[in-house]
Amino acid sequence: MPLLPVDEAQTRLIGLGRPLAIERVALRNAAGRWAAEPVAALRTQPERDLSAMDGYAIAHADLPGPFLLIGESAAGRPFGGSITSGQAVRIFTGAAMPTGADCVLVQEEAVVTDSVVRLSGEGPGHPGRNVRQRGLDFTDGDTLIDQGDRYTPARVALAAVAGHATLPARRRVRVAVAATGDELRPAGQPLADGQLPESNGVMLAALLGDLPVEIVDMGILPDRLDVMRDSFAGVQADVLVTTGGASVGDHDLVRPALTAAGASLDFWRVALRPGKPMLAGTLRDMVVVGLPGNPVSAFVTATLFVRPLIAYLAGAASPFPTLTDAVMGERLPANGERTDYLRAARIDGRVHVAAVQDSSMLRTLARADCLLLRLPHAPPAEPGDRVRILPLA
Repeated sequence: MPLLPVDEAQTRLIGLGRPLAIERVALRNAAGRWAAEPVAALRTQPERDLSAMDGYAIAHADLPGPFLLIGESAAGRPFGGSITSGQAVRIFTGAAMPTGADCVLVQEEAVVTDSVVRLSGEGPGHPGRNVRQRGLDFTDGDTLIDQGDRYTPARVALAAVAGHATLPARRRVRVAVAATGDELRPAGQPLADGQLPESNGVMLAALLGDLPVEIVDMGILPDRLDVMRDSFAGVQADVLVTTGGASVGDHDLVRPALTAAGASLDFWRVALRPGKPMLAGTLRDMVVVGLPGNPVSAFVTATLFVRPLIAYLAGAASPFPTLTDAVMGERLPANGERTDYLRAARIDGRVHVAAVQDSSMLRTLARADCLLLRLPHAPPAEPGDRVRILPLA
């Protein structure tokens, strides 16, 4: 079976899932979720003309004055009346403009003596000067957040000012994570000869931590077909992620265990380095993603496949990771038939690739701040060449 190209595998995996049900989320809990519906303004901001400066509200036609000071307007305490020719109202930033006033004489250009305001500078040059016009930010009914946009802190604040107390979002994605392998032990426990601390589960929880997920920790499953089968058959989740056991060795039992549990596999093996032995399919209503056991391979495949899948289920309009341009720091040889994601670091404006890219080396991954993309059969890269990278948090 030929290896599946990375972009095709990403598209096929996304196609296995469907966006989840919509719920209303309190503003304080909305950041990091995606808008399940367009969010429109429920009010106009500002609702009336406001002063943009501290000074005196006047009618421009009355310049150069003088003006009789008849009252004050402050934020939340507007002047109750209106001004007529030759009158002024003391006004502060954010306060409502009184009826009859169309500009603000800033306090630095005014002198007040016995309730008479006189011009001491150039004054406002035109009507509307130093005034925030009604609807400057938005008007009632404007679409402020598009469906599929992520709720950032700024967008949450915008929704609050627009009159919303809750926002529409897809419910959190329930993600079951299972590590497999007789050699694995929980991190921090004593190890016998040939055993390893399990790291993929905690890594995946951290990697998905900024997404709207609920993690179901299935722990470590031994290399026994019946145990894996029963565990997969019994779990309730939107996404089942396994690590390890997805290759072709005698102890790689994830595929047969999934099949025995009733799963339908869509593809297996991707033209990717690291991460070739990756599988995807469905089990009941779950999307199943089988990641390699090597920690770097698990990290890369989770970044390229699991995160986008979760973002899609959670309602993201653009779920796939965003690449950016960078400048190559050293020569790289021509690439082979698989897409490479090389661990690299940006130093003094250039990207430098780790000398050893073995997929078991977590220390190299921990030192990387990006993954350098090398497409299949890419020609050699020279210092100074433009390359594409995937920044890492």
